[in-house]
Amino acid sequence: MNSSRGRLTVSMTPDFLSHYYEATRGPFRNLSHLAVSEAEEIMVEIQEAGQVFAAARSVDYLTIRRDLEDQVRVLFIARGGQPLLARPHYMVLGSCPWLLDWYVDGRELRIPMNAFARDRVSFTYGDTFPAMRRQDGKPYRGRVFTFDDLPDLLATYGLPQ
Repeated sequence: MNSSRGRLTVSMTPDFLSHYYEATRGPFRNLSHLAVSEAEEIMVEIQEAGQVFAAARSVDYLTIRRDLEDQVRVLFIARGGQPLLARPHYMVLGSCPWLLDWYVDGRELRIPMNAFARDRVSFTYGDTFPAMRRQDGKPYRGRVFTFDDLPDLLATYGLPQ
């Protein structure tokens, strides 16, 4: 690691992706994979319980999320990607331990990068919501990246968060 313009940069790409989840629900449980009505019912339950980060999400969160997922999918396919799922599973490049706090009993599952087909995984720079919605002129906003983009992206901007 080195410092460039006051920013910590990484000299190499992490070799794993992390998936964060609630221990009692298990990994790869995704509201986006459910029918809209079922996802909305679960979101209401989460909000009423008020125990986790997701409880503070806006009423239109699921609608916005599905729209963003559609955008990301279209952009990824335009870049040559071949996603298997209509809706993504969310993961983090490397590790982000503070995401464990988003859950009552958060867990992290690490999967080696070489376990994934290169044309099946897309990346946004940072969380998909700000990456796709914020309009602050940063060149990585509104874009989808591939495995091949990672070395240059990380050399330029470092790991997000």
